[in-house]
Parts: sequence; C-alpha cells; structure tokens
Amino acid sequence: KQGTLLQNCKPKLKYVNFKDMMFNDLDKNWIQLKFDEDYGKDEQPLWQYQYLKHGSCCQKMYNQNAYFSLALRLKDRFDILRTLQLHQIFPGSSYTFKEIFDAVKTATQMDPDLKCT
Repeated sequence: KQGTLLQNCKPKLKYVNFKDMMFNDLDKNWIQLKFDEDYGKDEQPLWQYQYLKHGSCCQKMYNQNAYFSLALRLKDRFDILRTLQLHQIFPGSSYTFKEIFDAVKTATQMDPDLKCT
C-alpha cells in the first residue's frame, strides 16, 4: 500500500530550488556528492528526491523549509561516527552488521534502517 513506508505520499509535492541561507546550510551539511557541483547547485537532485519521497508524507505539518530545517536539527542530535567509536568501531576495519546495528540503536533508541552495499 502506497504511503505506509512514509514515502511518495499524495498529493505529489512541488520542489522549489533553494537559493538562500537554507541552500548554504544544506550544501554544508547534506552534501550532494554524487553530482557535479554546478549540477547539484542548479538542479539540487538529492534534496529534491528526498523531499518529494519523504517530505510528501508530512506535508500537512511541514512546508519545504520547515522539513529541511527539522532534518538538519535531527542530524545534529546524533553523532553516529562518535557513537561507533564509543563502541570500538572504526573506519577501515571489518565489523558484523549486528555490531554496527546495535551501536547505532544505542544512540537513536530505534532500529536503524541500515543496508549493506
């Protein structure tokens, strides 16, 4: 059933490109690494995708600016790298999925949505 995973809810939203301070905050904290810098700035594909997919499900409560402001505030609540370090998990070494899952869960108090690639 569409919408049960809090994605792609109706009605479909319209994304408006950021050109102000919010652009600077997103560009600093939610970097569009998969895209050329100019393309990322002009088209904002990552933010647009996230907003249309997930922001659509909270559109009655949050407009586009409020949605991204909340996302940035939530990002600052959890220092995942520090959490992993506290659990003796460091970049460049191998760990089980469960070790990483359990470490992140201690910080968020929820089952993290992790995927191995």
